[in-house]
Amino acid sequence: MNRTLQEAFPHVYCELDFTTPLELSVATILSAQCTDVRVNQVTPALFRRYPDAFSYASADRTELEEMIRSTGFYRNKANSIIGLGQALVDRFDGEVPGTLKELVTLPGFGRKTANVVLGNAFGVPGITVDTHFGRLVRRWDWTQETDPVKVEKVVGELIPRKEWTDLSHRIIFHGRRVCHARTPACGVCLLAKDCPSFGEGQVDPVKAAALVKGPETDHLLALAGTTE
Repeated sequence: MNRTLQEAFPHVYCELDFTTPLELSVATILSAQCTDVRVNQVTPALFRRYPDAFSYASADRTELEEMIRSTGFYRNKANSIIGLGQALVDRFDGEVPGTLKELVTLPGFGRKTANVVLGNAFGVPGITVDTHFGRLVRRWDWTQETDPVKVEKVVGELIPRKEWTDLSHRIIFHGRRVCHARTPACGVCLLAKDCPSFGEGQVDPVKAAALVKGPETDHLLALAGTTE
């Protein structure tokens, strides 16, 4: 299934826009209960206004909250972002550290956020167990664990470590594009022959094709032998 996902999504990437570990850290905090598209609409102005950890540490809370309001839960997120800036200034000379052990001590960071930053900003393999990832690996019977830490451990034992970051992207891509929560596009899914949950979604190829989303749609449908 991992090899099939590589064929389906040969070019994977973090869908949050960023240029530095700090920008990715802030964007990932903002992405909680919010789409990456919305976050990417907010962050350009945010990153210009707050270019470094010192800026976030001394940010005016009201101003910051207003800039991130549209991402939801903006008060909690502002607390995390200001706290992150302060922690980086106080303990890490204003720089985002590059180890899991250090990252999880930062405000706004759990293992998921830490693995996003490690994998995409530092090139350190990590498994990102977000909603899509957990939902799909349970749907595929890779594990029935629901605790993200346990899911991370089980899947990490199934897949070579060097592939962890790209695997995370591919599963998340597949969850967003094809294997939707309510109605999976089973009829055009390349994993259909290996999926124990085949048939839970739309099995008619034409109807299933209409459910596929994202920029890879033509590629995915061509591999499935279906056209829109």
